[in-house]
Amino acid sequence: MSAGPEHHDLLRGARRIVVKVGSSLVTNEGRGLDEGAIGEWCRQLAALARDGREVIMVSSGAIAEGMKRLGWSTRPHELNELQAAAAVGQMGLAQMYETKLRENGLGSAQVLLTHADLADRERYLNARSTLLTLLALGVLPVINENDTVVNDEIKFGDNDTLGALVANLVEADVLVILTDQRGLFTADPRKDPQAKFVEVGRAGDAGLEAMAGGAGSSIGKGGMITKILAAKRAARSGASTVIAWGRERDALLRLAQGEVIGTLLAAPTQKSQARKRWMADHLQLRGAVTIDEGAVVKLAREGKSLLPIGMTGVDGEFSRGDVIAVRDAAGVEIARGLANYASAEARLLCRKASSEIEKLLGYMAEPEMIHRTNLVLTR
Repeated sequence: MSAGPEHHDLLRGARRIVVKVGSSLVTNEGRGLDEGAIGEWCRQLAALARDGREVIMVSSGAIAEGMKRLGWSTRPHELNELQAAAAVGQMGLAQMYETKLRENGLGSAQVLLTHADLADRERYLNARSTLLTLLALGVLPVINENDTVVNDEIKFGDNDTLGALVANLVEADVLVILTDQRGLFTADPRKDPQAKFVEVGRAGDAGLEAMAGGAGSSIGKGGMITKILAAKRAARSGASTVIAWGRERDALLRLAQGEVIGTLLAAPTQKSQARKRWMADHLQLRGAVTIDEGAVVKLAREGKSLLPIGMTGVDGEFSRGDVIAVRDAAGVEIARGLANYASAEARLLCRKASSEIEKLLGYMAEPEMIHRTNLVLTR
């Protein structure tokens, strides 16, 4: 399948991009942090940021760098040794990114996550809020799995999956997975000379998984199959995935200009449609808020967020992050969306200005009850 104009537009139009790079690239096959390669990626990331793109880096390499610093030639199997290596290596990894990004005029922040952080509703929303705030401040988040404290994530996890979860978390347009291979082939090209390169595919196609056999390197945990599955996961929120060789000259800049490099696995559903479909199809609504006519106009006609001052009542018991209904004075559902506050808090906020939230609750998560990006009209 060849790349058409729509795929060029998809890459060129991407405004929020998650870039994931693997251990073998970051550490030059375990020899230690590759300062030149990291510097090149950071130069490109800074250029993308200056171009108005929002970029997040998901970087492996802590365990591999720790192994090098500890003098270990092969990846250990004992959990305590893996955690120790991660703790040692994370220091150098964070320092390298901070130095190289700052050399290119871009601030950075270290964010360590576990899969549990993204499975728990409260922690998920907190992580999302932090990342979006960093992006709004012009700071580039550098994310790694918190290998120092997790257990089964080290054994079974991989940063391809984490990259996809982060893409879902921030509703990225594109996930770019930089690897030590050109992209996806119909078979392992190292074993099958008849293997053909896959330039464009559809994320989630069952046939892709059959193509992507094999394990990762002795340094990392992944392999092409984890990248195919990551693309499938990222597509759930409408993000397409590019799998490309990490040492390709100016790969990130060229991708952003619309050039097709590596394998593009296009999401079958656009980002906005995927999110709205998920909310619109949510069958188990935990509760609802009733709003006045002024708020109805703001939501339905002007595309605004739902502010507490427009709420007149709260029904049901729900938590922050639950999908709730929004009803008019007659009880007719006009919208649904993700609640920024639990039902008990929402009851205190009815008819109150956003400026009063902190005084009433002791904190302010967001100034809105439901932000417009987390709201879909149903009437």
